[in-house]
Amino acid sequence: MKHEFPIANAGQRIGLLGGSFDPAHEGHVRLTEEALKRFGLDRVWWLVTPGNPLKAHGPAPLAERIADARQIMDDPRVTVTGIEATLKTRKTVDTIAALQAYYPQVRFTWLMGSDNLVQLPQWDRWREIAARVPIGVLARPGSRLKARTSKAAQIMAANRLPDSHARLLGSTPPPVWAMVDMPLSNASSTAIRAARKAAALAAKPS
Repeated sequence: MKHEFPIANAGQRIGLLGGSFDPAHEGHVRLTEEALKRFGLDRVWWLVTPGNPLKAHGPAPLAERIADARQIMDDPRVTVTGIEATLKTRKTVDTIAALQAYYPQVRFTWLMGSDNLVQLPQWDRWREIAARVPIGVLARPGSRLKARTSKAAQIMAANRLPDSHARLLGSTPPPVWAMVDMPLSNASSTAIRAARKAAALAAKPS
């Protein structure tokens, strides 16, 4: 299945939220809404990945995850796309490079939860990501303190925008990043998958 390139206009500030979205949930929605509001973005694209290199087991079929995500994310400013399958990229840095080549006049910002900031040094060529696009970090439960003292945060300390200037993130040339607190949500894809599996087992005739 070929996934079309989303429409974007020159000068737009577009946040990129990548992940397996297996499944998408209310936590993804809240993070996206906060990013639009707090980082001065015009739009956000959910990049539903064909597979996560850091995860041992493959996710549900891509088309199924995209359909689920579109059901839960009902905002005209948000586009759910499987474009990585068309780009044939699996790593964040390669996806960003490909999108920048295809949309040279668009200002992209990479979005992540604070738990991912802690893991960022494990990502392939993560310093190149920071050099290519602004990074917007939103606090997630249980990882705010770890994120603030993480290796990536320390290395990028000089490039961090103060909280009062976070709305400038989408318009600021990289390297630059900002981290803001958001209303906490304990929703997780792992917990939702476990609940679905338990419900399916319970529904089977004994």
